[in-house]
Amino acid sequence: MIPDSLKQLLSHLDGQQQASWQGREVVLFNMAWGEMIISLQGAQVLHFQPAGEDNWLWVTPTPQALPGAIRGGIPLCWPWFADERYADESPERNGAFHGLARHAQWRLDAVDEHAEGIEAHLSPIERLHSQLTARVVIQANAQRLNVELISENIGDTPVKTSGALHTYLAVSDAHQCRLEGLSGARYLDKLRDFAEAEQQGTLAIRGAIDRIYHTNEAVVLNDGERTLRIAKQSSDSTVVWHPDSKLPSDTPADAGRHFLCVEAANTRLDPVWLVPGAQHLLGTTLSRS
Repeated sequence: MIPDSLKQLLSHLDGQQQASWQGREVVLFNMAWGEMIISLQGAQVLHFQPAGEDNWLWVTPTPQALPGAIRGGIPLCWPWFADERYADESPERNGAFHGLARHAQWRLDAVDEHAEGIEAHLSPIERLHSQLTARVVIQANAQRLNVELISENIGDTPVKTSGALHTYLAVSDAHQCRLEGLSGARYLDKLRDFAEAEQQGTLAIRGAIDRIYHTNEAVVLNDGERTLRIAKQSSDSTVVWHPDSKLPSDTPADAGRHFLCVEAANTRLDPVWLVPGAQHLLGTTLSRS
């Protein structure tokens, strides 16, 4: 479930190639194990499709023009999630929702190919924070997609940060989706002024949802046609989001039912303190359940 114009870039490709799409540079992979597209705006995986399967990720068919970010795939929310503010607020916090990483230009530092898949390494072209650096490692093969966002404090004082891998999963119908693995987890309901509650049994998506679950467990998504396992690393927050009919302006009504966001995150429930010299790895892994 990606725009035809993006899919067409892969149609005659065999191997790896860089191209332009919607004014953005993208890196295309069409290999024996499957397909992947990474946007160098945001180091964002836009498309992942193992050989013989449908696409696992969703991208809006009407993305914003630059410098707007692309809705879909796996945007990086860094060095803060949503519009969180902390007591150690720094000059970098200029009001950008979900941080600076998803708007920034990144470089492809290396691609390691092997028999089963590839590993891509990316870093931002310009510094995004006075004390923190970021890099991204993307591993893809026929069985799974793994994305790692690695932060390091190269400054002299501790830094408090949050973030998310804001994954848009392609589904047949969001209202038919069920998530296993959240039962018993406490959550904050952002649609009810962050009211706290506990999940009872399977989560069935029936309308608008925006919740932060306090859990580090993997979840399994079933949309009636396939199941995907969403695991994570160094994250005690799982964000589940779908806007129902109140779609963002860059999402047409006929496309809005075909995604569900399930995000590995560090939020107000589990912010990360990095002392000088320390690193933190936030990871998400999609695989067949």
